[in-house]
Amino acid sequence: MNMEMIKKEYKLCLCCMEEHEVSTVKVLETNIFKGQQIEYYAVYEYCAAADELHAADEMISLNDIAMKDAYREKTGLLTSQEICEIRRKYAISQTDLAMLLGWGAKTITRYEGHQVQDAAHDSILRKINDDPEWFLQLLNGNRSKFTEQVYQKYRSRAESVFSRCADSYMQKTLQSEYAEMNGDETYCGGTPLNIPKIKDIIQYFSHSKEVVSLYKVKLMKMLWYADSLSYKRNGHSLTGLAYQKCMMGALPVGHKIIMALDGVEYDEIEYGDHQIAYKFFPIENYPFEHLSIGDISILDAVIKVCGKDSKDRIVERMHKERSYLETAEREIIQYQYAKDLSIF
Repeated sequence: MNMEMIKKEYKLCLCCMEEHEVSTVKVLETNIFKGQQIEYYAVYEYCAAADELHAADEMISLNDIAMKDAYREKTGLLTSQEICEIRRKYAISQTDLAMLLGWGAKTITRYEGHQVQDAAHDSILRKINDDPEWFLQLLNGNRSKFTEQVYQKYRSRAESVFSRCADSYMQKTLQSEYAEMNGDETYCGGTPLNIPKIKDIIQYFSHSKEVVSLYKVKLMKMLWYADSLSYKRNGHSLTGLAYQKCMMGALPVGHKIIMALDGVEYDEIEYGDHQIAYKFFPIENYPFEHLSIGDISILDAVIKVCGKDSKDRIVERMHKERSYLETAEREIIQYQYAKDLSIF
C-alpha cells in the first residue's frame, strides 16, 4: 500500500483496540464520481499491528470533500476551499452571500462542503471573485435585505477589495481588448501587450524635464511615435499597443483603460466652455523596472523631437505621416508604415 506519513500519536487504536503509536497517513485513491475517474489523497489512521486503515467520522467527511474537490479541479470548477476564500475575501457569511446572489440559504454552505456546484453557479462565483465592482452593485441592489450596520460592513470591505484589485481588474480588461490581436505583427508590432512597460513609458515621459505640457493628446502621439520608432529600428514595438486613426491622430486601443491603471497619474484641468483636459504628472521615486537601455534610447529620441511640442504641433506632425494619410478613419494603423516615419 502506497502511504505517506503525516504524523504519529500514542493513543487508543480503533483498529486493534490497544494503546500504541498510531500513524496518520494519506493514501492515493481512485474513485468514480459523476462518470469521471478521479484520483485524490484520502487521510486515514493506520495500525501497523493489524496492517489496517481506519477513518473516523471527520476523516470520512474530509475524504469525501477531497474526492469532490478532485472532480471539481478535473472539470474546471472552483474547489470548496476556493469558494471559502471568495467569501472570506469579502468577509461575508455563507447565508448572506447566498441571499445576495438570490440562492437558497444553505447553498454556499453546501458548496463549501459536499455538494458540487453546477457550471452556471460556478461562473457567478468566479465573477464575484474577479469583479469587486459587480459585488458592490449587487450589494447596493439588495441593500434592503440587510440591516444598515451589516450593509455598511460589507460595503466597506468590498470597497477595500475593489481598491486593492482595481489595477488587476483594469489590466485584465485591457488584455481582453487585445484578445484577438495580442502580439499581432501587423497591428501590435509583433510584441505581446506589455502593461508594466506602458506604465513605465508614461512615467518616463512625465518625469522628463524636456517634455512640456504632457496632456492626453500629446501623450498618445508620443506613445505611438515610441512604438513606431522601436519597430523601425528593431523590428518590434515597445508596448504591443495597437493604435486607431482618429481625428487628432493615433489613439491606442483601450486608451481609457490605460488612464485608469495604477501608476498612470493625471489631473483634470477645466478650460473653455466646461471642457476637461488631462495633464499627466510624475510619481515620486517611481522605480522604472521594465525599461532597457535600448528602450530608453528610443524614448529619449522621441522626447528630443516631440518633447516641447504643443498639442497642435504634435497633431500636425501626425497628420503628415504616411501612416495617418493612408489609414481610414477609426481603422487600426499598420506597423508597416513605421519604416516611413518622417521625423526620425
